[in-house]
Amino acid sequence: MHKSSISFAPAVSFGLTALLLSVTQVASSFPLLLSERFWPGAGWVQIFFMALYSAFLTREFLIPQRARQLRPKIWMLFSIVFFIQLILGLAGLEKFLMTGKLHLPLPALIVAGPIYRGSEFFMPILLLITLILVGPAWCSHLCYIGAWEDHLSRKAPAMGNLPEWRPKARFAILLLVIAGAFGLRYLGISATIALAISILFALAGIAIMLLISRRNGAMTHCLTYCPIGLLGNLLGRLSLFQIRISEDCSNCMACSKVCKYEALKPSDIEKRRAGLTCTLCGDCVSSCHKGQINYRLPFAGPGFARQAFIVLIISLHSLFLAVARI
Repeated sequence: MHKSSISFAPAVSFGLTALLLSVTQVASSFPLLLSERFWPGAGWVQIFFMALYSAFLTREFLIPQRARQLRPKIWMLFSIVFFIQLILGLAGLEKFLMTGKLHLPLPALIVAGPIYRGSEFFMPILLLITLILVGPAWCSHLCYIGAWEDHLSRKAPAMGNLPEWRPKARFAILLLVIAGAFGLRYLGISATIALAISILFALAGIAIMLLISRRNGAMTHCLTYCPIGLLGNLLGRLSLFQIRISEDCSNCMACSKVCKYEALKPSDIEKRRAGLTCTLCGDCVSSCHKGQINYRLPFAGPGFARQAFIVLIISLHSLFLAVARI
C-alpha cells in the first residue's frame, strides 16, 4: 500500500462525513443532529468533530489488525448510543427521539413496519442505499442489534457449526414476517396487538443470542433468525464490493476459523470467494498473514478497493452514530 494513498484516505473520509452530515443538517425539515435540538447552530460543531472522528478511524482501519480490534468496539459504541437515547426517550425526554414518536427497535420491522402501516418507508430506503454502497456490511458494522450478538458470541470458548437446515429456516422466517405484516394489515389487527407480536418476535431473537450464540460463538441470530440479515446477503450482491481469495491461497483455513458468519467454508475457499452469508466484516483479511484474501472492486486493485470500502463504511458509521435515534 502506497504512503500517498494512506495519507489521502482519512482526508477523504473527513470530507465525505462532513458532506453527508451537512446535507442532513440543511435538508431535513427538523433537526436530526442531537446537538442542534438542544443548542441551535451547534450542529455544525458536531459535524466538524464527527468528521475528525471519521478521519481518525479510517487511519486506524487501514491497518488490518487494528481494524479487527476496533470494529466490534465502534459497532458497540453505536449500539450503546442508540439504546441510551431510546431509554431517555422512554423516560419522557422526547428530544432524544428522532420524530418524537416511539418505534420498536427491531430490525425485522424495517420491512414489516412499513408493510403493516402502508407508510413511512425511510428505513427501507436507507437500508437499500446502504446495501448498494457497502453491500451486506450493514449486518457487521451498522445494525444496532448485531453488535450485541457479536459481543455475546465472543464469550464462547470456540466457534461451533450451525445446523444444515439453517438457510431454509432463515428463508421461511423472512416469508413469515412479510406475509404476517400483510395479514395483520389486511385483517385490520390493531397496532397494540401488532406491537405485542413484534415484542414476542424480539424476545425470541434475544433468547437465541443469549442461549445459543453465547455458546457456539457464531452469529446464530443473524444467520438463522433475522430476516434483515437474509435481505442484506441477497440485496448486498448489488454492491460492487466483494471478498475474493487469491489463486495463490494455500488453503490454510486461518480465515475460516475467524469468520463468525460461516462464509468461508472449505467449499467457499476452493471457489476462491466468500459465501452468500459474508457481511464484509473484514476479519478474514487480518487473519491472512500472506495477504491472499482481500476486498475486490471492479477495475481496481485490492489496496484501493479496501481503502474505498473503509472510507465508505466509516463515513456511514459516523453518520449513523450522529443520528442514532429511534
